Amino acid sequence: MQYAKTFTLAMTGASGIQYGLRLMECLVRADCRVFLLMSKPAQICMGMDTDIPVPQKPADMQRQFSALYGAGEGQIVAFGSDQWTAPIASGSGVADAMVICPCTTGTLAAVAAGNCNSLLERAADVSLKEGRKLILMPREMPFSVIHLENMLRLARAGAVIMPPNPAFYQQPQSIDDLVDFVVARVLDQLGVEQDLMPRWGSER
Repeated sequence: MQYAKTFTLAMTGASGIQYGLRLMECLVRADCRVFLLMSKPAQICMGMDTDIPVPQKPADMQRQFSALYGAGEGQIVAFGSDQWTAPIASGSGVADAMVICPCTTGTLAAVAAGNCNSLLERAADVSLKEGRKLILMPREMPFSVIHLENMLRLARAGAVIMPPNPAFYQQPQSIDDLVDFVVARVLDQLGVEQDLMPRWGSER
């Protein structure tokens, strides 16, 4: 089955997995295919931050999230951390863009250093070398000089650094509204149409 675009969505072990889950839901609704990577620390955080059952294996992730978000056949494809035959491990199979949401500072450092010790790190490295958009969403505060230097190095390499900082001018009424604000900005970066939030100045 053909889908509009293909995006790699990686979730790592920082609080804020709600952003990644909502982004996956929106990408599925926008008829995009999602290559999913979830680290073991991300699974731990998911168990702490949500009441959604935590899938343990890629096949479990694929089935669970496909059912949860009404995905079509092959629309969500999950890969293991050492699944080196995955398309995203090669420049010839790279997705249209990659988002790491949330992104730990450890993942940030690994990608900045060009490490390829896991499929997630390799996919990010491939995105950079192929000139595809790579969005990293570090969920940490405060940032140390090391964190900031890693972000600068990645920005200079072409990555987009998007800490998930929600705004309040839209007068959010719920946590979901705060999550949607951030996800809307990511969808804009990916070139995916969204109606989660009104445009600035459109409703004043």
